[in-house]
Amino acid sequence: MPPMDVDVTRAGAIATLWLNRPDKRNAVTIDMWRAMTDHCGELADDPAVRVLVVRGTGDHFCAGADIGALGAVDDDALLIANRAADDALTTFPKPTIAFITGSCVGGGAEIAIACDIRIADTTSRFGITPARLGLLYPTFAIERAVRLLGASAAKHLLYSAELVDAERALRIGLVDEVHEPAAALARLDEFTEVLLGRSLLTQCGSKAMVDSVVEHGHVTDEIDRCWRAQMARSADRVEGIAAFVERRQPQFSWGGTSDAAGSGG
Repeated sequence: MPPMDVDVTRAGAIATLWLNRPDKRNAVTIDMWRAMTDHCGELADDPAVRVLVVRGTGDHFCAGADIGALGAVDDDALLIANRAADDALTTFPKPTIAFITGSCVGGGAEIAIACDIRIADTTSRFGITPARLGLLYPTFAIERAVRLLGASAAKHLLYSAELVDAERALRIGLVDEVHEPAAALARLDEFTEVLLGRSLLTQCGSKAMVDSVVEHGHVTDEIDRCWRAQMARSADRVEGIAAFVERRQPQFSWGGTSDAAGSGG
């Protein structure tokens, strides 16, 4: 069976979604956007998955759209597929981490920004580059970039199409951490283990609330009621307090979001 251009591997409760076209620096096609949507939907519904990591195979995260294939694809169909994948990743109910090496450009930057947390190594280069081609970045991707970076930094990247290094990306808030390559991999392993030891209820509820603030300027009453009710029904609160008092690691048990109606932003 030939390798998939988008693949998923699992290590315990951690799922990794791989952009898997290393010979093209993982440039994305319309079929890859569609595959990302499908995989995110399946993983979001899987109670065994606690954390989703997005990575690129080989030396690069993602060099953006496969420009050579654009002429053979209907623009509207491509935009629909792109939007669906972006939304599927952004609304993924559990923690998501983009692990970035090498090129993270155009659609690659869009994918990274759609994740909750971005960890990069020092080989990373970032850019939002439609100005090189006379194109417009998707509206939804511009909105997310502005919310993350602010207007000035987003304009700088969009106007110039310049590539910036990992340290610059860190300064403008495009990434959360930067490490040397070996240390970055170790940090990814360490950080995902940290997340697995925390309450998934807190993580999912916090994600819904933070996203609501970004979208609406505040936590909506519906989301607040939903997650307060989840906390009241869950054993996590009792277990967390007991473990703190007893000076032991908590064993949290809340494991799903399927009954958390209204939890989205």
